[in-house]
Amino acid sequence: MSGKAGDESLKRKRSKASEKANKRAKAESSDEDDPQADILLLENEILESKKNYNNITTLLELAQKDHDDDSTQLALVSLCRVFLRLLASGSLSRRLGQSEKDIVVVQWLKQRLGEYKKIVVSVLTQEESTSTALTLAMRILQAEGQHTNDNHDYNFPRGFLKEIVEALVQDGSKEIRQEFCEKFLGEYADIRFYTFMALKPILSVDPPPSPGESLFDNVFDLLSFFEDVPASKEDMGEFYVEIPVKKSLPVTHLNQQKKQAQEAWLALLNLGPNRDQRKKVLQIMTKSIAPWFTKPELLMDFLTDSYDSGGAISLLALSGVFYLIQERNLDYPLFYRKLYSLLDANILHSKHRSRFFRLLDTFLSSTHLPAVLVASFIKRITRLCLNAPPAAIVVVIPWIYNLFKKHPLCTFMMHRVPRTPEEKEALENEGMADPFIADEEDPMETCAIDSCLWEVVQLQSHYHPNVATIAKIISEQFTKQSYNLEDFLDHSYSSLLDAELSKQVKKAPVVEFMIPKRVFLPQDPDSGVEDSLLAKLWDFQ
Repeated sequence: MSGKAGDESLKRKRSKASEKANKRAKAESSDEDDPQADILLLENEILESKKNYNNITTLLELAQKDHDDDSTQLALVSLCRVFLRLLASGSLSRRLGQSEKDIVVVQWLKQRLGEYKKIVVSVLTQEESTSTALTLAMRILQAEGQHTNDNHDYNFPRGFLKEIVEALVQDGSKEIRQEFCEKFLGEYADIRFYTFMALKPILSVDPPPSPGESLFDNVFDLLSFFEDVPASKEDMGEFYVEIPVKKSLPVTHLNQQKKQAQEAWLALLNLGPNRDQRKKVLQIMTKSIAPWFTKPELLMDFLTDSYDSGGAISLLALSGVFYLIQERNLDYPLFYRKLYSLLDANILHSKHRSRFFRLLDTFLSSTHLPAVLVASFIKRITRLCLNAPPAAIVVVIPWIYNLFKKHPLCTFMMHRVPRTPEEKEALENEGMADPFIADEEDPMETCAIDSCLWEVVQLQSHYHPNVATIAKIISEQFTKQSYNLEDFLDHSYSSLLDAELSKQVKKAPVVEFMIPKRVFLPQDPDSGVEDSLLAKLWDFQ
């Protein structure tokens, strides 16, 4: 009896053991078929018990594999959830009264978190999964900043943010940098503050880890994202990591944020931008760069060097130099002499023509300027109009009109009449030598005030009807107070042509009053009609 019972119990144990083995085998086979289920199982085991913390190492190994993108990405997301839970529960923070065993566990978890952050940062430089990696990295950064602080301390993970920014500007794609700017840099004041702070040491590495030109362009993408600089503390935005209550920190002050931005821009400019990069900087100087500076005079060397370089760079630097003159009373020696030198043969053909005329109108608007100086600018630019496109001439004529209204002493240039019979006789017999010295670099010594605007008379016979019409306003009475230059600055060949084509023709123009019988061949001798010029010059028979 007892033997039978023993046999039955033995069979029961063997059956239970075989069932467990079968279940384990099924689980292993299912895990082999579905690695994602295995990753989720490892994650759940970590969260259930501290005994399963070694699963973190397994997930880290899966996250570094390259052969399976889906499982690698899922391992990264699972690890993010694990570390977010651990940070929220305080498992990565040392507390009073902890045993040595607990302290060792905390240190081990911090090391694994450091490995995870390195993996996420490395994914930022890859072509795929960069958006997911950026989101995971910023979530870890936020949790680390919030849950490692107490009520009386503020500890932003600036080291981790520096690693993220460094990866973005050295090897990251333009799309991931744009996403970082739109989602984080432009929205949160603390991200902006510590990003500016991180850029200075990144740019100060000598030699730079990545090629200088690409590093300059990548950092420029970040810094130039801001079209408007915050004007007050309320405009700074929210904080990504919560600030302790009643805590005065540099990150909360607008002046300190501007100081960090200033240091970042200066470090970028110290890289030595090439000509194209310098143009990009100068185009946004007055709107997106100079307002960040608590000391705009630090831009003086860069702007004056650009202004003295000549060409299109000088035109672009002009607005920055004017900003310093206006805001910081910059004393630029021989400013108008340099401005006069910019009026060369290319100025009216430049794509920056409108920008230049806006500034030129501002510089010459003061009634305290000498008439000799203003006359030199008028004469020089009307001389350039003889070879200028029509779209530029229609800007110059109203601009000259406004200058004559502001500087009446220059109106002598419009109509000079010989005063004595001797002068009149000499003019009829010998013509007039223009006293204007075109090659003189000093606008005070060109003798333009003794000349006349015969160039405008030539423009009144211009082939383009709009130019000929508008040039005639100089010969008429000055009844209009002034012209608004903005109405003329944006004209181009296409806009002038569209304006002509859109006009309603009231009377059809007479093209030819008599249809010729022959054009290329000589006319009949009996017709009495003169041969055409083509027939006279060439023989088409």
